[in-house]
Amino acid sequence: MTPDVKRSYDSSRRREQARETQRRILTAAHDLFVAQGYGRTTIADIARAAEVSAETVYSAFRNKVTLLHRVWDVTIGGDDEETVFHERPEIVAIRTEPDLARRFELHARMYTKVARRTTPFLLALRGAAGSEPAAGEMLAEVGRQRLAGLRVMARDAAATGQLAVSERECLDVIWAMTDGMLWHQLVQERGWTDDQFQELLARMWVGALVTPQRRSR
Repeated sequence: MTPDVKRSYDSSRRREQARETQRRILTAAHDLFVAQGYGRTTIADIARAAEVSAETVYSAFRNKVTLLHRVWDVTIGGDDEETVFHERPEIVAIRTEPDLARRFELHARMYTKVARRTTPFLLALRGAAGSEPAAGEMLAEVGRQRLAGLRVMARDAAATGQLAVSERECLDVIWAMTDGMLWHQLVQERGWTDDQFQELLARMWVGALVTPQRRSR
């Protein structure tokens, strides 16, 4: 192995090791935030769970607030890739589906998967928001992001000419049903399966939002 190739290999290996360390820290932080709350979780707790030093956590994420935001990014996206949520292939496939009934069905399936990942974290944020400013600010930011994303989905739905309601009403209906609480109540509290929840959501959206002539494919 030539010196240049070896240096490139060593550099790539170090980057992958650093990324794996960050993944462990993010996983540990997520699990602790959910299990014991944001306010009661310390950097030392996270370091211990990730099997790294506290200095490593600070070096990778600077502070707990930055770590909180990065945990959310990974939770909403499902991985640590630096890809904007609405540019991910699954979201693009939903936005470009020409049949609005099918689009809402795809959206219901996608949201159900996302809700399973995000709802426990959002509940932890809500629990901490009253006493932890960082949690309250993060929760407000999540709300703004969700509304902005759904506004795009409603605008795209209106552009198909297949909406039975106004763009604003479409936005409000989807917004009201995707804050995590309906999923939590039916799946976590009432014992529904994700498939049941997804099918209900799709039926409600298609029945309420799509023009009658476009509800059956």
